[in-house]
Amino acid sequence: MAEDFQVTAGVTAIRREPHDAAMMDSQLLGGEVFSVEEEADGWARGVSRHDGYAGYVDMAALSAPVLIPTHRVSALRTYVFSEPDLKSAPRFLLSLNAKIAAGRREGKFIESQRQGWIFNGHLSALDATEPDWVAVAERFEHAPYLWGGKESLGLDCSGLIQTSLEAAGTRIPRDSGDQEAWARARWNALPVSEALTGLHRGDLVFWPGHVGVMTDGVHLLHANAFHMATAREPLNLAVRRIAQHHAPLSGIFRAPGVRL
Repeated sequence: MAEDFQVTAGVTAIRREPHDAAMMDSQLLGGEVFSVEEEADGWARGVSRHDGYAGYVDMAALSAPVLIPTHRVSALRTYVFSEPDLKSAPRFLLSLNAKIAAGRREGKFIESQRQGWIFNGHLSALDATEPDWVAVAERFEHAPYLWGGKESLGLDCSGLIQTSLEAAGTRIPRDSGDQEAWARARWNALPVSEALTGLHRGDLVFWPGHVGVMTDGVHLLHANAFHMATAREPLNLAVRRIAQHHAPLSGIFRAPGVRL
C-alpha cells in the first residue's frame, strides 16, 4: 500500500532510476508530497501528488507524516535559517511555490516545521495568488537551464510555465506535450501565420517538446538549451532557429477572456 511522504529538503530530484547518477526527469519542491509505493536501498519509487510525475526519490529528502501546508514561498528563492536570526547559519534554499507548515513566529521570522526559520516577507498564504503569471515567469529570466528543473536555480521550458502559472493559481501538467494538450482543451487556439502577428502577452507558444510564453506581441520568454538559460528573444528568431534544428511551431494558445 502506498504511503505519503513530504519533502523536507529544499528541493529533491525525481530520477529515472534509483541512483544519484540517474537522469533527473523532474523535481519536488519543499513541502510537496510524494506517494511512496516501494522503498529499497534508501530510494523510494512512487508518484508526485502535485502533478502525477513518477520516478525515484532519495528517502533522505522525505519525512512522514505529511503536515498540512499553511504558506507558500512567494519570493524567487529564500533561505531557511537555523534560528530566527538573519545571522544564524542558513540550512538550505527554498524556491518559489515551495510549501511550509508554519509554526512559531518570532520577530520577522516564521518557523517552517521540520526545516527552520524563514523571513516572513518571503511567504504568502497558501491560497494567495499572483495577479500576472507572465510577470512571475519574467522573474526567472537568466536562470540557468536545467533539464527536469522547476526551481529558481535551474529549470526547463515546461518547468518555467508550470511554476509561473501555479503561482497565479492555475495548475498545469508538468511536460510540454501534456501542457499543449491541456491548453488545446481549455484555451483558444490561434492561427499560426508566417508573419507571427497579432500575438499578446501571455500567449503560450508550443513546438514538439518545447514551450514558451509571449511577454508582448514580439518577444518570447523560454527556458531553452540554445541559451542554456531562461531567455527573452524575438519570436521570429526562435521560430527560424528551432525549425531549422528541430521542428516547426505546433500551436499557439490564448487564455479564455483575453481579447482575440
